[in-house]
Amino acid sequence: MFTESPIDTSSPEMQNNHANSNRQPHSGLNAAIERAQSKLLSLQNPAGYWVFELEADCTIPAEYIMMMHYLDDIDETLQGKIAVYLRSRQSEDGSYPLFTGGPGDISCSVKVYYALKMAGDAIHEPHMKRLREWILSQGGAARANVFTRIALAIFEQLPWRGVPYVPVEIMLLPSWFPFHLDKVSYWSRTTMVPLFILCTLKAKAKNPRNVGILELFVVHPDEEKHYFPERTLLNKMFLGLDFLGRITRPLIPGRVTELAIQKAVDWFTERLNGEDGLGGIFPAMVNAYESMLLLGFPKDHPNVLIARQSIDKLLVIKDNEAYCQPCLSPVWDTGLASLALLESDKQGNAAALNHAYDWLKSVQLSDEPGDWRVRCPGLAGGGWAFQFANPHYPDVDDTAVVAFSMAESGQAGMDESIHRATRWIVGMQSKNGGYGAFDVDNTYYYLNEIPFADHGALLDPPTVDVSARCAMLMARVSKDHAEYLPALQRTIDYIRADQEADGSWFGRWGTNFIYGTWSVLLGLEQTGLPKTDPMYTKAAAWLKSVQREDGGWGEDNLSYHDDKKFRGRYHFSTAFQTAWAVLGLIAAGEVHSPEVRAGIDFLLRNQQADGVWNDPCFTAPGFPRVFYLKYHGYDKFFPLWALARYRNELAKQ
Repeated sequence: MFTESPIDTSSPEMQNNHANSNRQPHSGLNAAIERAQSKLLSLQNPAGYWVFELEADCTIPAEYIMMMHYLDDIDETLQGKIAVYLRSRQSEDGSYPLFTGGPGDISCSVKVYYALKMAGDAIHEPHMKRLREWILSQGGAARANVFTRIALAIFEQLPWRGVPYVPVEIMLLPSWFPFHLDKVSYWSRTTMVPLFILCTLKAKAKNPRNVGILELFVVHPDEEKHYFPERTLLNKMFLGLDFLGRITRPLIPGRVTELAIQKAVDWFTERLNGEDGLGGIFPAMVNAYESMLLLGFPKDHPNVLIARQSIDKLLVIKDNEAYCQPCLSPVWDTGLASLALLESDKQGNAAALNHAYDWLKSVQLSDEPGDWRVRCPGLAGGGWAFQFANPHYPDVDDTAVVAFSMAESGQAGMDESIHRATRWIVGMQSKNGGYGAFDVDNTYYYLNEIPFADHGALLDPPTVDVSARCAMLMARVSKDHAEYLPALQRTIDYIRADQEADGSWFGRWGTNFIYGTWSVLLGLEQTGLPKTDPMYTKAAAWLKSVQREDGGWGEDNLSYHDDKKFRGRYHFSTAFQTAWAVLGLIAAGEVHSPEVRAGIDFLLRNQQADGVWNDPCFTAPGFPRVFYLKYHGYDKFFPLWALARYRNELAKQ
């Protein structure tokens, strides 16, 4: 599946390239940079930001069709276009994977089958037959994950005993209780709160065409006895509590349930977030929308209307197909695009960059309410969200990238934004010196054993890639502000302790060890650590060891599984991962190495005439092993950044 052999740097050709790299830039380098830069500039929105498509697996487009049938609000044209998209993504074995080229996923496959059947695809059609046979070979729809089984219960395809007991009365639990909303990640709580209502009231889909999928069950769902396989002793204990909750359900007074429902409604109403939606993420938006309608909110209620608007804002509708994005990424895209443009031509791109920074400053958060304040009540705001708007949930990673870009720009009028952001970053540090994406010390790992958490993505613990970017920012601005140095040192210590034995670092929010290693090396470069530090040398050696024979780098999302053979490996190279590796090696002082030269060669050979690279694969996990994303901007700004950095470093010689 991948090339085991690293690139041969001992060959005469590579040695010659290494010698020549000190004396002359690459042929065509400037032209390639100019093409990529022009293309990126042309994609800037008139308001100043960049935003690219953010594509997930087929689960969310399938869920959009299911939502239309839940409500009996079916747009036939849109449904047809989504069905075209879904059919085109089927794997050869009939299944649907979580990322292009990945193994089939039972939960995604079940939802796609149901959505296509709702859209009118007959079960005897070849693609449906292959999909059904694959699902049955995996144990049938009863083996799908919790979220899929909840959807099937709502459509009356399996009994409610087949889903976890998630009563809305959870809203009334005190903060000291083992389970509390404040103990799980932001994406979990925004998805769960309206889901509590749907599950407690046992929502029932309208399903106007009475579409069912009993043919996907090996055992009739009413007779199925194994919806909850026991994983660990702790999981077994939680399953016992789940059973106890079900049998004591009739003892809960109705007024308590009503109070809990109202508290849930109040909670998500405060966070509805206008046209950008609850949490800025599709699952939470849909759950809030459906729960309001279930509770009898009129269809023309302002909150119902804006909730639906936020969902439809995620649609990507083309001439022949359509899909629904999981969320929007303008702040992240703008921060990274600005870093690429700073490297390619800081002065020449000053106007475009200033326009971008003006927009970014307009969406920087201040003293708005936010769930992060539960742990940091006295900390002043100053972060950025990932989306256009999501004030309850500023993103630590985005904040570090944007503030660092502003600092690197040297443009006037940035200091206030930079230091508000940096002070907020310092205050969001976890006890171990690292940083989570949205919360401090969100490390209640036992909660990953509850029946609801079979996806294993309930929490937001510190990760090295986010921490490295926080270090990058703190190191950059501490040159004139020593008050940031203690937090910076704690982060460096955390990063050092988290380095893998082979020299790499795990990448939580990008695939994977190449991403993690690139992230750390760019962060370390801003510090005073010498390039002889073992963190640098071990990381550079690892990156060189996984370079492919074509000079590029690539890594499969299977590296999120335990098999170490996939670390830094893929069966082809990608432009964005090659760019990460090149940038990481340059940061480690390896600009003149034959490996960097070969990586630049790969990028130049594979650039398209329009200036971009068009990588076909998914680029990042939403949740490792569970949910993956393709950032359509990654092949537009990362290769540009790498090419420009290489040119600029050579010019210093």
